[in-house]
Amino acid sequence: MDKSPAAETTGAPAPQVPRTFFQYLRSFGPGIVIAMTWMGAGDVVESAVAGGNYGYALMWVLALALVVRFLFVSLIAKYQLCNQRGEGVLDGLGRLHPWYPPFLALMGFVIGHIQGAYLIVGIGEISVNVTGIGYVWLWGLFWNLVTLVIVFRPEYGRLELLFKVLLGLLSVSFLGAALWVGPSPTKILQGVFAFDLPGQVGPFGSLIVAIGLIGTIGGSLANLVYPYFLEQKGWIGPAFRRVQFYDLLLGIVVLIVLDLAIWTLGAEVLHPRGLTIAEMDDLPRLLSTILGEGGRLLFYLGLFAVLYTGLVGQALGFGALCSHGYQRWRAGPEVKLQAYQAHPSYRWVVVWCLISPVVWTAPGMPGFVVMTVFVASASVVLIPLLVGGLWWITAKAEYIGAEYKNRLWENVLMGVLFALGLWGAYGSVKSIAESF
Repeated sequence: MDKSPAAETTGAPAPQVPRTFFQYLRSFGPGIVIAMTWMGAGDVVESAVAGGNYGYALMWVLALALVVRFLFVSLIAKYQLCNQRGEGVLDGLGRLHPWYPPFLALMGFVIGHIQGAYLIVGIGEISVNVTGIGYVWLWGLFWNLVTLVIVFRPEYGRLELLFKVLLGLLSVSFLGAALWVGPSPTKILQGVFAFDLPGQVGPFGSLIVAIGLIGTIGGSLANLVYPYFLEQKGWIGPAFRRVQFYDLLLGIVVLIVLDLAIWTLGAEVLHPRGLTIAEMDDLPRLLSTILGEGGRLLFYLGLFAVLYTGLVGQALGFGALCSHGYQRWRAGPEVKLQAYQAHPSYRWVVVWCLISPVVWTAPGMPGFVVMTVFVASASVVLIPLLVGGLWWITAKAEYIGAEYKNRLWENVLMGVLFALGLWGAYGSVKSIAESF
């Protein structure tokens, strides 16, 4: 039975499985959409904080986090495309335990609000800093209303085009600024293989920054929204596994390049001067002294592109995730579901994720950078639950089918990821507790 109701709402003919190199290039898209959704604010702030406070010493964490994310999400996609029932990942987790779908829907509801908060605060602060007029809450509300128009009536082709245009904008911004200040390849390689945790510099210890990087880049609940973009693209069934693999790989490469560019700005601009990041404008302000006002505006344009694509992608993704989880909980494991975006729960979650976080833009609320670092670290707590559940349903033939169940090396990998998730969850709770 086909249990991919989101595919029914695309309104486009089923895509053809690509055969040639150029067909593959034309097919790519969900990987870019999910990469931009993941990047949001967390990658920018975490990478800039790590580079500014610790130079290239924590580059190994970035490398580890991206490898973790690629392997973890690749298994998510394998279940989505190849399981014997043609169902979604959340459906498989619901077979493992009936409380998985409603719990993850609830977590999506909560995290959608929290992540929406620092995205909206960031977008509001950028708008005020660039224009010099208005208030953070007013700009945040304005951009949220614009996003509501996009997300309430989503059309995947237009969404993909929007993300590609904004990717081009932030690539010019971040890569241009990083090349302008000049990266240090030797120091980058040393940081990748050093496995060092230096002493605390600035307001954030190296442990909480490292845990935050793993949580933001390596694994989070946002990983589970990738299957919904695959469905909207029309990629359903094992025939699309190969193109999906390369599509996701492209998305990870995009993240590597952009994260490295942001890290370089922190390491080359802030770190040599003994400066740290505590506010949104710290890095752009210093860039303006080195590259002029144009450099500051260039960086802000890229940062806006990152935050806005994150806002749109997370509203779409968490809306679908919560609608799916809610419907599966109410209907049971065997009932065919209504299309996620056509169900009233999708619209309620979207409104919640976009409108409720505006309260965090009020005066006296925590700053953008502080919110981002602590939210990223706290999200690591969910990793053992996600990895453990995915490990089980991809390792057992009764869930995914005998042909596609995990091989030995995949089970070993998932065991390592599960242990890493437990370590990360413990470190997250400990580091946040010590920060208060």
